[in-house]
Amino acid sequence: MRDATCRRSPENPTLFFKKKTMAAFPEIEKIHYEGPDSTNPLAFRHYNAEEMVEGRSMQDHLRFSVVYWHTFRGAGADPFGPGCAERPWMLADGTVDDAIVRAQMAFEFIEKLGAPYYAFHDRDIAPEGDTLRQSNQNLDAVAKVLGEEQDRTGIKLLWGTANLFSNKRYVHGAATSPNADAFAFAAAQVKKALEITQQLGGEGYTFWGGREGYQNLWNTDMKRELDHLAQLLHMAVDYAKEIGFTGQFYIEPKPMEPTKHQYDSDTAACLNFLRAYGLEDHLKLNLETNHATLAGHTMMHEMDAAGSQGMLGSIDANTGDELLGWDTDQFPTNVYLTTQCMLMLLKYGGFKTGGVNFDAKVRRESFEPVDLFHAHIGGMDSFAAGLKIAAAIRADGELARLLQERYASWDNGIGAEIEAGKHTFASLETYMLEKGEIAANVSGRQEMLENLINRYLY
Repeated sequence: MRDATCRRSPENPTLFFKKKTMAAFPEIEKIHYEGPDSTNPLAFRHYNAEEMVEGRSMQDHLRFSVVYWHTFRGAGADPFGPGCAERPWMLADGTVDDAIVRAQMAFEFIEKLGAPYYAFHDRDIAPEGDTLRQSNQNLDAVAKVLGEEQDRTGIKLLWGTANLFSNKRYVHGAATSPNADAFAFAAAQVKKALEITQQLGGEGYTFWGGREGYQNLWNTDMKRELDHLAQLLHMAVDYAKEIGFTGQFYIEPKPMEPTKHQYDSDTAACLNFLRAYGLEDHLKLNLETNHATLAGHTMMHEMDAAGSQGMLGSIDANTGDELLGWDTDQFPTNVYLTTQCMLMLLKYGGFKTGGVNFDAKVRRESFEPVDLFHAHIGGMDSFAAGLKIAAAIRADGELARLLQERYASWDNGIGAEIEAGKHTFASLETYMLEKGEIAANVSGRQEMLENLINRYLY
C-alpha cells in the first residue's frame, strides 16, 4: 500500500485530503521479453524494447502508447447491456479523489507493461464539473498527479485531446454545431486541454471530429460548418504559438459513427480539407485501422496515402471484426496487418512525434483485470513481429526490385521525358502515330507477390 501526497481538494480549496491506494495488480510483475519459444502468457515473445532494427531500437520504432479511455475508463458496455468489467479503479462516486486513485493505478499498469507513452481525453482523466470553471479545476488537480507519476516512472504523454462529443451540449456537433455557444464552449475546452497537454510535456494533440458531420443534409449548411471547423483549428494553431506549445497537431479520419457522415471521413478527405483551409503545414494525420475499414480502405492504403503526401503522423493500433460492420476497436493480433503497417511506416521514415497508440479495448467477455495485460502484450508482440518482418522484406530487396521492374518504362525513354514535363498532348500524339501501338503489358503477378510476402511471414 502506498500513500499519496496530501492534496488540496478542488471542490473545497480549504480542505485537504489524503488518499491511500492499493496496488491494482499486486500479483503481476513487470512484463519481460522471453523470446519466441516462451509459453508464458505474461511475457513478450517478439517485443524486445532494446533490440535494434534498421539502426533503431524497437522501442524507438514503435513508441507504444496506452490509452486512458478504453483501458482505464471503459467498462465493457455495449448497446444491449451495461459494462461488466472488474476494475479496481472503477470507484463509486466519480469524484476527483477517485480520479487521482485511478491515475496512480493507471501508471502502475503502464509501468508494469513497459509502454513508454500514454494518451487521454480531458474528460477521461478528470470528472466534468457543473461549470467550465469547476471542470478546469478538476483537470488541474488530476494533471498534477499525472505529472508526478510521469516523473516517478519516466512514462511520457504521446498526445492529449478534448472530448467534444460525449456531453449533450455537443448533440449537433462542437465546431460544426448550429449553436454558436457550443462552438464557444468547445473552443474553451480545447484551450484548457492544450494547456494541460503542454504542462505534461505532451508530444502532440489530436482532433477527432466525433460529431463533426451530419445526419441529414436537409438541415445542414455544409460550407458553413466546414468553415467553422477550420476556424477552430486555426484558433488552436494560434493559441499553441501564443503559449509556446510545439507539439504536433493531428486530425483523425473516420467516415461515420456516430454521425451518418463525418467531414474527416478518410485520408483523402482530410488532406483536401487541410489544403482548402491553409492548415496543411500545421496538422498531420492520426490514422486508425478500424476507421480505415469503415471508410472502405485498408490501413496500408491510408498510411500510404498519407505518407506519400508527407502527412503521416501517428497511428491508433486496433482492428475490426470482419463479421461486424461497426467500430469494435479490438486489439491487433493479425501479423499480416502489422507487417503492412510497419512496411509503410519504414517506407516513410518512421515516427517523428507519433507512435503506435492502442486505441483498443478488450471484448466485453474479457472482464478480468489481467485480460488488459493479455491484450496489450498480444498487440505489442504483433507489431514487433510485423516490424521484424517488414525490415526483412526491405533488407532482401525482392519486393522493391519487382516494384521497380513494373514501372521500368518510366525510368528512361518516353516515360522519363513525360515525368520531366517535356511533352504535350501534341507531341505524345506524334509519338504514338509513329509507334503505332503501346509496348506489351506485363502481368501484375498478384498471386506471386502475395506468396512472396507469405514467405517472410511463415
